Amino acid sequence: MHTKTLFTIGYEKATPDTLVAALRAAGVKTLIDVRAVPASRRPGFSKNKLAARLETDGIAYVHLRDLGTPKAGRDAARAGQTEKMHGIFNTHMEKPEALAALGQAIAIATESPSCLLCLERSHDDCHRGILAAMMQERVGFRVEKLVP
Repeated sequence: MHTKTLFTIGYEKATPDTLVAALRAAGVKTLIDVRAVPASRRPGFSKNKLAARLETDGIAYVHLRDLGTPKAGRDAARAGQTEKMHGIFNTHMEKPEALAALGQAIAIATESPSCLLCLERSHDDCHRGILAAMMQERVGFRVEKLVP
């Protein structure tokens, strides 16, 4: 059996061009945005602008809000409390809507080379690392961390 690769990427310190270049170099066909709030103060990274930019490069965009970190977890992350954020996020992932969104992400990534996107540059400090591990455990994806 061929093991599919699941990519993850954070756009912190990136530009839309460096993000797209990293996705294209890896062969990513679908970007799965796992932010609870797909807005950004960084130009080009809000949902509609990012989706439009990706479309011009032939990369599909999917936003799965239920895979985002709840507000309390985002607040903990901003305060540098990574372990607290991870606990809040793990509890969130027990909810039916989060598990359904996880199933959606797995289905998408099984069909098309896909990448999970969030803000944090470090995969290990971000909830997308937890998501990637969950997807790896359920399906056996090989996880590759992209850095734009």
